[in-house]
Amino acid sequence: MNLLLADDEPMMLQILKEYFIKEGFNVLTAGDGEEALELFYEHWVDIAVLDWMMPKVSGVEVCKEIKKVSRTKVLLLTDKCDSEDELYALNAGADDYVSKPFEPKVLITHACKLLNWASQLRSGDLVVDMEAQKIYLDGSDVQATSKEFQLIKYLIQNKGQIVPRKMLLDQVWGVDYHGDGRIVDTHIRRLREKIGEIRIKTFRGLGYSLEVHPDE
Repeated sequence: MNLLLADDEPMMLQILKEYFIKEGFNVLTAGDGEEALELFYEHWVDIAVLDWMMPKVSGVEVCKEIKKVSRTKVLLLTDKCDSEDELYALNAGADDYVSKPFEPKVLITHACKLLNWASQLRSGDLVVDMEAQKIYLDGSDVQATSKEFQLIKYLIQNKGQIVPRKMLLDQVWGVDYHGDGRIVDTHIRRLREKIGEIRIKTFRGLGYSLEVHPDE
């Protein structure tokens, strides 16, 4: 998931960047509104977290520009805290609004809700987006095929458990599939090439397991 983070306070920018990276986001940072727009047009952005008061172009103006051309979620950060300011931000197209000062974890919770994070299953820096049917590693789309997505989806739903090859075959190819069962092994091998060899463990004669990340 690509997150565009824009704030003209370098220390705040670095602190928030580290928090979001720890949550599995790929973070693009900008020190002003003009740079934020340049990054937006250069990269795919899933969500933009923008400081309201920034030099060159304000966060509100960046928000308006983003909303003109995309469905990217926008969350505004501001020192302003009255209802009129909140209404102004929402009318500008912002999806959410967080007043300063705030705890980074609170901001992350707001961002995750905007992205419907519940529809995403995670294991460390590996994210399986159920709605988009994509696999992200360290914030980047690994370009998984439909079958690879279905395999990782079932493995991550049963994370830490051994899933028999026959069960994967039935779940992904269907119970009526009568081809070579080794097709599972072939797709697992290709999946490992995209997400890393050590994530999926083979249990000979039993099946496969997606290993639990150390931080989980």
